[in-house]
Amino acid sequence: MDLKGYFDTSFISGVKQRAIAKGTAKALLQFCEQEQEFEQAIEQSGGTFQQCLDKAVKGSGNSISDLEVYSKAVKFYFSTAVVHFHMTIDLSGDNGHVNPPITMTQNKPKSSLSVSLDDLLDF
Repeated sequence: MDLKGYFDTSFISGVKQRAIAKGTAKALLQFCEQEQEFEQAIEQSGGTFQQCLDKAVKGSGNSISDLEVYSKAVKFYFSTAVVHFHMTIDLSGDNGHVNPPITMTQNKPKSSLSVSLDDLLDF
């Protein structure tokens, strides 16, 4: 299966779907590059990228977070998958040479900035 063709965003319909199509396609393609099993799940899903986007925005009202979109898109293809998010902030802009990056996870000591991006899905 030609995944780049599968994720062709030029044929996507729907205002919300078009708004999230390129970023979602990029994220899903990166997941496929990292994990053959995820790529296989997309190939065997029988669903279209349009259907994936439709499901991702269903019930979203006037807005939806990128985190929620990516979670719903992954689950469209691989229902048992659990998506975790990780963010690092480099305040110095030089990859931690002056100040080490701040990693936003639940496992950091209490003296540092800490938040699970997964918690933002329910915010």
